[in-house]
Amino acid sequence: MAFRHLLTAARRSRKSSNPTLLTAVRSSSTASPLATSSPSHPPSPPPPSVMIYDRLAESVKAKLKVLENPDPRFLKYGSPHPTLTSHTHILSSPETKITTLSNGLRVATESNLAAKTATVGVWIDAGSRFETEESNGTAHFLEHMIFKGTEKRSARDLEEEIENMGGHLNAYTSREQTTYYAKVLDKDVNKALDILADILQNSTFDKSRITRERDVILREMEEVEGQTEEVIFDHLHATAFQYTPLGRTILGPAQNIKTITKEHLQNYIQTHYTAPRMVIAASGAVKHEEVVEEVKKLFTKLSADPTTASQLVAKEPAIFTGSEVRIIDDDIPLAQFAVAFAGASWTDPDSIALMVMQAMLGSWNKNSVGGKHMGSELAQRVGINEIAESMMAFNTNYKDTGLFGVYAVAKPDCVDDLAYAIMYETTKLAYRVSEADVTRARNQVVTCVPTFLGIVPLPVPEIRIVAVKVNTNCNKLYYGCLCSMIQSASSSVGRADWLLPILDKVRSSSDDGLNVAGGGSLKSSLLLHIDGTSPVAEDIGRQLLTYGRRIPFAELFARIDAVDASTIKRVANRFIYDRDIVIAAMGPIQGLPDYNWFRRRTYWNRY
Repeated sequence: MAFRHLLTAARRSRKSSNPTLLTAVRSSSTASPLATSSPSHPPSPPPPSVMIYDRLAESVKAKLKVLENPDPRFLKYGSPHPTLTSHTHILSSPETKITTLSNGLRVATESNLAAKTATVGVWIDAGSRFETEESNGTAHFLEHMIFKGTEKRSARDLEEEIENMGGHLNAYTSREQTTYYAKVLDKDVNKALDILADILQNSTFDKSRITRERDVILREMEEVEGQTEEVIFDHLHATAFQYTPLGRTILGPAQNIKTITKEHLQNYIQTHYTAPRMVIAASGAVKHEEVVEEVKKLFTKLSADPTTASQLVAKEPAIFTGSEVRIIDDDIPLAQFAVAFAGASWTDPDSIALMVMQAMLGSWNKNSVGGKHMGSELAQRVGINEIAESMMAFNTNYKDTGLFGVYAVAKPDCVDDLAYAIMYETTKLAYRVSEADVTRARNQVVTCVPTFLGIVPLPVPEIRIVAVKVNTNCNKLYYGCLCSMIQSASSSVGRADWLLPILDKVRSSSDDGLNVAGGGSLKSSLLLHIDGTSPVAEDIGRQLLTYGRRIPFAELFARIDAVDASTIKRVANRFIYDRDIVIAAMGPIQGLPDYNWFRRRTYWNRY
């Protein structure tokens, strides 16, 4: 009983003292910081009788006041204030650094200091599309003349300087872009930039050189005429975009080649080789700041005309016209034809879905393995029934339009069955698409894309011509062919190292955004395409010209993975279902159905 009385007395005394302490604590917590904080006299801790939560609150407040004025010796980079952090640099690794100079010239680099080589180049938003009817062929002619001497370097001096560096200088022209690039050792990057700046700003265009180069280009035109696959694609553009600049060939007509003068070349440079339409891209053993400073010193004579290529395209847009061109030639043993629909532009959101559709249609070659077991149902039909020598799907993108279709080579008595298979499988994309097919097209891993050119082994001289002439429509097709040749040569006669330098040249020379799909993966093709400094530099330059930025692979893969069966059906209904088509055919094509037959099979009257 006595113990109980003692506890009761203690509780009464504690209740009488707590209100005063709590009031003191609350008043101290609500007082002005200036009144309670003094750098020389820190506030004394609350008495032990205060509640534990109040003591913790006072402790945290004291620590926060210290962090507001941290000791720079220990908290130099610390901050108690939360901030939003961007992880874009992680997703886009390795980082592509971009600097825009005062005249509009863009400098973009991707550094890999572990590399011993580097590729630097100039990507220009100008090609045969920006020529007139009278000047068609000037862009390609200029590409040839740009290496024929400057004010301080003769053509011989230029060649010797590149050879002494052990470098590689090349160029190519397409319908919308022109590129000059050099691949050199890490210590010669500044020399390569100096050469590129010199040939683009100080070329002399000697009249005797122009006359000599005319004959070279005319011979090149004769060689192209003998390559039926390139002729087919030229005719396909000519009939699809007739009476528009995009329908003209890159080489131009022979009559124009014979009349191009020095004034035409200089006028084209002043009009189209302007700083806002150019990108200096570099990859490999380069440092962004050093490249930017060097470009500022060297590229000082470029025109700053703000007119963009998109503005010129808007004045003369490409208009797709459903039509056909047929050239009957019984001297050619095989019939070749291409069927195409109007495609998407570079920046169209559905361009990714078309790339997946291209992979779904795939490609097939008589000399390649596979047939009824291939993922593409079109390839299965062709392989099982043996109705073609080769076939491939293609997807070409331009600034405001594109071409999506199938190219095929077959014997004369098989063209009707092949035409039916192509139209059936293409139109089926608007009706029946399985998730398995879409997933396979996105993710199946392959190392090389077989193409239709593998049906006839190219002799070494013809490969050399392909590697040198990098201005035509089907260079990536040659790249696929060479991949197949290397595989077959390695398996039959051992190593095929003699083909690897040629393969590197052809792979670096893409044209018109032409993509070739096999039964394989879209994503693996994208990654393989940028395996090396030259393809990376090309990827940077082309994307900055077409998209205005470089799309990280994480973003691109996310876009590809977002394509499902319903997306394929929607995009097929937009581009394929009951749409006009274009046909280009050559050879013994008497058995090829007429245009109305093809047009009727762009839709089904059943599901």
